[in-house]
Amino acid sequence: MFTVATVLSALELGCIYALVAMALFLSFRVLNIADMTTDGAFTLGCAVSATAAVAGHPFLGLPLAMLSGAAAGFVTAFLQTRLAVPSILAGIITNTGLYTVNLAVMGFSSNVPMLKTQTVFTAAQSLLGENAPYKLIVAALITLVVCALLILFLGTRLGLSIRATGDNPDMVRASSINTTFTITVGLCIANAMTALSGAVLAQYQKSADINLGTGMVVIGLASLIIGETLFGRGGLWTKAVAAVAGSVIYRFIIAIALRANVPSECLKLISAVIVALAIAAPALQARAAFRHRRAHAEKEGASRA
Repeated sequence: MFTVATVLSALELGCIYALVAMALFLSFRVLNIADMTTDGAFTLGCAVSATAAVAGHPFLGLPLAMLSGAAAGFVTAFLQTRLAVPSILAGIITNTGLYTVNLAVMGFSSNVPMLKTQTVFTAAQSLLGENAPYKLIVAALITLVVCALLILFLGTRLGLSIRATGDNPDMVRASSINTTFTITVGLCIANAMTALSGAVLAQYQKSADINLGTGMVVIGLASLIIGETLFGRGGLWTKAVAAVAGSVIYRFIIAIALRANVPSECLKLISAVIVALAIAAPALQARAAFRHRRAHAEKEGASRA
């Protein structure tokens, strides 16, 4: 059903988009904040990375993209913590403003072509050879390093404070921990990972477009929830691996849809359906189990009668 190229492409894109899933894991699951900055931060990472690569600095484009994403997260956190703007509205406001910022970064052009531009992937190709799966190696390596660093960070004192802030902010304040600081750090790191995902994708496909980040929240949530539904909610390592696995599975679902000749215009609808089904899966399973138990009890009652 799948060719080798299709499988490699799904794995590569799954690893790249897994960074968004891990970012939403940090903001949505750990901090318990619905951060809507994701779409704009992803495009910002694409724009910064592409601009840096065109200027001859593809490797520098990755940390610069992360810094720009962290700056976007800081703005969202500032609106939320200092100006008392609700978290969803704070993300929407930042996301709206980022549209103009992203255009400015790309020289007020809607796209940046990189057909003859040196990227981290072309550098890996020259190092490993054309026959090696160099794109998968680069994408997987970046994702694994970020995943390991995120887990290690969440195990530190500051990371534990961030986790506690998401669980019970009132208790954290009573413990003399500055929740403004923990929320700000958490959102900065989350959006830095989102921007890194966009930065890698731009160099992967050798182009950056102003609309690349549209629907990224849905894609990230789909990946995150698919992973949680299939692998459960264990420890931090389990949750991080689940986010990565969910992203890869999501890309395979999209690949199946494309192989079935589903129009590309319908992919966003498919993503929304996947998210809805993944979220509803635990409730549907519980309802099915309840009906099974009730039917079994009724059957036993009838047999006794």
